[in-house]
Order: sequence, then C-alpha cells, then structure tokens
Amino acid sequence: MKNKYLLGVDGGNTKTDYFLFTTEGKFFDAIRMGTCSHEALKDSYAGTKRVMGEHLATLFERHNLTIDDIEAAAFGLAGADIASQKKELNRVISELGFKKFQLENDGILGVKAASPNGKGICSINGTGTVTVGVDDRGQFLQVGGVGYISGDEAGGSFIVRRTYQAVYDSFYRLGKPTILAKMLMDRFQIPSNELFLDYIVHAYEQKSFGSTEIIKMVFQAANDGDEVAIEILEQVGQNLARSTAGCINNLHFDSEVNVVLAGSVWSKATAPHMQNFFMNFVSQNVKPKCVFHVLNASPASGAVIWAMEIASGSYPSYEVREDIIRQVALAGEQLPKT
Repeated sequence: MKNKYLLGVDGGNTKTDYFLFTTEGKFFDAIRMGTCSHEALKDSYAGTKRVMGEHLATLFERHNLTIDDIEAAAFGLAGADIASQKKELNRVISELGFKKFQLENDGILGVKAASPNGKGICSINGTGTVTVGVDDRGQFLQVGGVGYISGDEAGGSFIVRRTYQAVYDSFYRLGKPTILAKMLMDRFQIPSNELFLDYIVHAYEQKSFGSTEIIKMVFQAANDGDEVAIEILEQVGQNLARSTAGCINNLHFDSEVNVVLAGSVWSKATAPHMQNFFMNFVSQNVKPKCVFHVLNASPASGAVIWAMEIASGSYPSYEVREDIIRQVALAGEQLPKT
C-alpha cells in the first residue's frame, strides 16, 4: 500500500510554509513560498487557488505525489477572518482536491503548537493582532483580526503609532512629558520640536526605520519608569486581554483554559508591563483558571500537529508533539529566510 502523508500549511501575508510529514509523524519535506493570501493577491480567491496550486505542485512533483496521497491537511491562513472568507477559502481548498482537511485563521496554529490538550486561546501580538480559540467541544471562535472595526488596537504597528502620537502630544497637545521624545529626536536627528512631524512623516514614507526599533524604545523607556511608555504597553495589554477574555467567555471550557501568547511583540517583550496587565485582566474577567504559555515553537509545527489530529481523530501525545516541533525547527533552518 502506498504511503499517506500529512500536510500542514502556515499561510501568512508575506510567506507560506508547507510541511509534509508521514502519518507516523516523521518529517518528509517542506517548502517556503510567497503569500497565498487572497487579501494580498490581485485576483483574490482565484489567486489563492492559482498560487497554492503552483506551490503544491512544486512540493508534490519532486516526490511523484498527488493530493490523493494526503491523508489529512490543516490550513492556518491569514485572511480567514470572517465567515464569508472562510467559506470561500474552504471552497478553494476543496476545488484543489483536498477531502479531509480543516481551515481556520492562522492564529489557531499557536493553540495546536503550545496547548497541552490542543484546546485554548491564542493571542497573536505581532505586526497586527488577532485572538483565536477552540474550546472543549471543538467549537472555533475568532475575535478581532480585521482592524479598527473590531478594536484591534494592539500589535507592533499600533505601538509605533501610539509612540509617535504620545511624543507629539507632549509637544503640542497637553500630553505628559516622556523620555520617548528624546529617544526619537536622537534617533532621527530631529533638530527641533517644530520639525518633528516633518522628519517622522518623511521617515515613515521612505520606510527608513523598522517598527522593531521603535518598539524596543518603548520597552526600554518602560523599564526606566517612563509613565507614558508604561501606559502604552498597558493599553496594548488591556486591548488584547479584552479580546482574549471575550473569546473565552463565548466558548465552553470545563475547568481550565490554556492561553497561548504568540507573535513577535509577545515573544520579544523586554518589559513586563504589557504581559502582566494582560494576564491579570484576563484572569479577573473569566471563570475558568487560565494557564499562560508563550509560544516558542514555529506555528507551522502547529499545522502539522493539527493535521495529525484530523487524521487520527485524537490530539497527539506530548512526546509526538515535541518530536514534530523539533523536526519542524530543524527543517525550518534550511528554508529561505524572510
């Protein structure tokens, strides 16, 4: 009998990781390609079908495989935010030939990679933000992820905007004094308060700075006791906590709930204020006990673990999950950097 395989797909707005594993949990192959998101492609869902089909052909043809050789597949895709989007993306994947698969927003991969039982909540705090959960009954729920309409006032982009606003407020809008002003003025070599907007707008338009640099400033200022920086981080923590607590309260957890913190802003935080506020707020506003985990594994490992769960009908053991995480990490080192 011909071998069957598991396919785990982590599809973001800039790249897509495809991992092939055997049904026994052994790494087989992987590729990293560009985005397959309908939101990033000119031809929308048709583009997702076209691009994903091309990516899969690249992976499958070098092993003489077809989609029929896939026992189960799991897709965590950016842009799978609302019901109509998920309906279209499920249609696309079905038309590609997949029969046994599941699809959700890519935030769910954090739960599958870090939760001991495959259930819980994932709060993503990266460039943007989204909260995704799956409860003890297998029900999925997403809170946020579509921008200001759903209160997504968190993430790296938001922190950068709030930093600029806070400094401008301190100059001209009765804002509190903040050491972030001197940090930004020094960084961009701005000669006077009057030229602050000119320099910042120019730097923003030219993309001559990285968001990570500004976020590090905020963490540093908070550690130095700057009241404004602490307020920014606590505001982010509260906004994320409101989404997380709301997600928990609209799902069903029998006893405790695993809350996974994923994304670059969570994982690289060097000041405690945001995380402490988040954990306290969530714990105070939900009934089940919360167990918090910071995701250190690749989200793609969550896709593979989820595919194995779909194939077998049960969540893999701790040992199997850890082995998959290890194998994905090793294979990921060989993939192109983004």
